[in-house]
Formats: sequence, C-alpha cells, structure tokens
Amino acid sequence: MTPYRVRLATAADAEAICRIYNQGIEDRVATLETELRTPEERRQWLQARSPRHPVIVADLTEPHRAHSTPPTDEAGLAEPVTVVAWGSLNVFNPREAYRFVADLSVYVERAYRGKGVGDAILGRLIELARERGFHKMVLSAFPDNAGGMALYAKHGFRTVGVYREQGLLDGRWVDTIVMEKIL
Repeated sequence: MTPYRVRLATAADAEAICRIYNQGIEDRVATLETELRTPEERRQWLQARSPRHPVIVADLTEPHRAHSTPPTDEAGLAEPVTVVAWGSLNVFNPREAYRFVADLSVYVERAYRGKGVGDAILGRLIELARERGFHKMVLSAFPDNAGGMALYAKHGFRTVGVYREQGLLDGRWVDTIVMEKIL
C-alpha cells in the first residue's frame, strides 16, 4: 500500500497548495515564477479550472503520518501536514489544434521530496490525462532538478529540446528542458 492517498483537490486544499507552490518558487528548482502566491489566489485558481484540467493532491495516510518528520514553521514548531504534494493538468495552448496536449505541474513539500509522493502524483496525472482524452503530455523542467528529471524519465517522458536562457532568476539566465510523453 502506498503511504499517500491521491485525490482531486478541493477549495479546502488551497492553503496547502499555496504553501507547497511557494516552496517551489523560493527554492528555484521547479518554476520560473518569482512572486509568492496567497491562499486566496490559489482558491480562485482552483475555482477557475475546468474538469478537463484537474488539480490533484497527495495526502499522507495515517500509518505514514505517524512515522514521518513533519516540516516546522519559522519558530521550529511542527506544522500539521496532510497534503504533501499537488499536481495539475494545464492548458498547453488555447488554440483548438492543441486541445489534445496537456501541460503538467508537479510540486512536492520540501520534507517529502524523494520519498515517492511525486511518483504517485505523476502516475495519477498520466491516468487522468488518458481518461480525459489527451494524446500527449508536455512539461518544462530545470536541467539541474535531478529528482524531477529522474521522475519524468521513469514515467516515459523524453527530452525534445532545451530552451537556452529561458528565464532570468536572481540575476542569472536559466535554461529549461522541454519533455513530452505520447499517451
């Protein structure tokens, strides 16, 4: 049994999604986004999504929760964590010809990276993409995100190119790798 339960996100998950996304923004390993989000902004983002482009979350199951080290807040106090990752299928391009291509996002709570939760999220996103009639999934990743690159390769994504100097983060140009998976 997996230590994670993957389910569709609800408005009640907005705060956890926000926290995890902000970690990805701060850590500079998964997104070219630079502005931190708010729970209200994430609630609106969730509400505006179509059923074809779902957001999913991974909860800790009870036995796993009891044996894990939860993240701490700024004061060093343990924070209660239930949602430890999220992922989404996103519109790749609004043009009708691209309606069978889904962009994807996967974000994992710092304390749970490398523990299989990203694998659970990505596996479910692939299932959902097939169920929703997508033909292809695409993503853009940082080449130095070794964990993410290994995860995508494990699930059959292949590199199709590199965008050189795609974004400016903290005063330096960063490359992104473009990957795809035909479903």
